[in-house]
Amino acid sequence: MVNVHVLEAGKIVETVARLRDRIGERFPDSGLARVAADLTGTAQETAARVQALSRPYFGLRFLAAVVVAAGLAAQVYVGGLVDWAAVLRRSDVVAISQGLDSAVNLLLLAFAAIWFVLTLEARWKRRAVLRRLYELRSFAHVVDMHQLTKDPTIVLAGGPRTASSPERRMSEFELSRYLDYCAEMLALIAKLAALYAGRVQDPAVISAVNEVEALTSDLGRKIWQKIMIISRLAEQPTR
Repeated sequence: MVNVHVLEAGKIVETVARLRDRIGERFPDSGLARVAADLTGTAQETAARVQALSRPYFGLRFLAAVVVAAGLAAQVYVGGLVDWAAVLRRSDVVAISQGLDSAVNLLLLAFAAIWFVLTLEARWKRRAVLRRLYELRSFAHVVDMHQLTKDPTIVLAGGPRTASSPERRMSEFELSRYLDYCAEMLALIAKLAALYAGRVQDPAVISAVNEVEALTSDLGRKIWQKIMIISRLAEQPTR
């Protein structure tokens, strides 16, 4: 039975690929089309990585089991070397305290090593996911750069150009579609980031995913403000 409350990586990849095709058909020679193609490749890689993250690293788990067994065996061996009967007969408080202090230090070192190995798999996965989330943040900023110069007031109302003014050849409909594509790309970037949070239950990963989602939401809000400006300008009666 399919869990309707879990994001499906395959569906997200299909949606990204469909968006790539839509952008390529509408704006075939645009930089946004190339970004969409790159994002499709990243989405496919993300789906594969998320699937790999769900599988355990048996090598690391075997290593952890060996370290735990070796640590416990070492503690038993060291404890067996101590002549506890002789220590108790002498009733030397200083010697007993020094021995206990050494034993406690050995236990702490042993359990620290065991904890390090037991958490090694989680830390490796966390490092890999954080690196990929940084890539998704970069994609969001690239999308934002492509819509940065798409000013609806200039495109629709016109105005004198300067020598450094960007080329603005889009119609009202094309500009609206271009901005809408940018907003969709940002939303899909957030969904790709959310896939990692669904597989790696790590506070650092969840926090980084929330940051990506907040970034794409803020950038998308700016784009939708431009789309609203286009709709309002289109509703104004011509004189």
